[in-house]
Amino acid sequence: MSAQLAILQPGLQTTVQDLGRTGFQAYGVPVCGALDSMALRLANALVGNATGAAALEIRLLGPVFEVAGGPLRMALTGAQADIEVTIGGETQRYGAWRAIDVPDGARVRIGALTGSGCAVLAVAGGIDVPPVLGSRSTDLKGGFGGHEGRALMAGDRLNVNIPNALGPCLALPSLAGAAGEVTLRAVPGPQADAFTEAALATFFSAPYRVSREADRMGLRLEGPALGFRGGADIVSDGIVTGAVQVPGSGLPILLLADHQTIGGYAKIATVISADLPLAGRLVPGSTLRFQAVNVVQAEEARRAAEAELQRLLATLAPVRESGRIDIAALYDANLISGVTSGV
Repeated sequence: MSAQLAILQPGLQTTVQDLGRTGFQAYGVPVCGALDSMALRLANALVGNATGAAALEIRLLGPVFEVAGGPLRMALTGAQADIEVTIGGETQRYGAWRAIDVPDGARVRIGALTGSGCAVLAVAGGIDVPPVLGSRSTDLKGGFGGHEGRALMAGDRLNVNIPNALGPCLALPSLAGAAGEVTLRAVPGPQADAFTEAALATFFSAPYRVSREADRMGLRLEGPALGFRGGADIVSDGIVTGAVQVPGSGLPILLLADHQTIGGYAKIATVISADLPLAGRLVPGSTLRFQAVNVVQAEEARRAAEAELQRLLATLAPVRESGRIDIAALYDANLISGVTSGV
């Protein structure tokens, strides 16, 4: 049995994403996948999906859609937003970080995000788009994967496989939030020796600001320019998610999920995997600093992040009230930063 999401308004940028397309970077195929992988895993857990099932990634402003062909269970994580479910002239309002059952024919509107620049909407059964190279993620630059290789548009219809059985609706408890300047831990290199000592000291101490040139590919940063011992160019080599390359302007670029697979600018550092979800939540105007760590510390942080995720999954519990206006959920704000505050 299947149902559909009929898109009425797509939001600012809504794409289908899973945990990414791995194993093909040697052929020039980016990984892509959810900017906030932790939010994806939590959203899928809330609706009973496998951890990497395809979901909708929402940037800044959510979509409006209708549910057709059957009832659906869904959950929004990664940011706080009002979720309005309207049917028969009656509107119910819900918060994020919990599952909700949406009846057939309902109209769903997800408002502006707060606490993060991106959120994940998972639907029980997963978004059913054809996998390409083992992933359902949208590659916006390559124009493949996801739904027709692009962000959603009004008039699109997405298939969803409805599970045969569903348990109670689950929710995460309220988590303490954190706001303000973000610190991203990063391992120096792989071309740290291309920069002056003063540049390295500046990079790991000065505040940077996310410029308006920010998308799923990367974040151009504004702040003090970094000096080179020679020039910015290197013989092109492979790039990983989280790499911070520095072009001739001296201003860093933090590369995210849709980054190119090779590049010819020196890379001063690489943000550790444990902090990539946090980097993916940044928006133009966000301020951040980089903190130097070594590989051993990066591995410890990765294990700690996974332990924190498992701890959160263990706290999933049935919601207190389903199908009615959930006042408690509306007041459960600023959850997103708390997810990684202990990472």
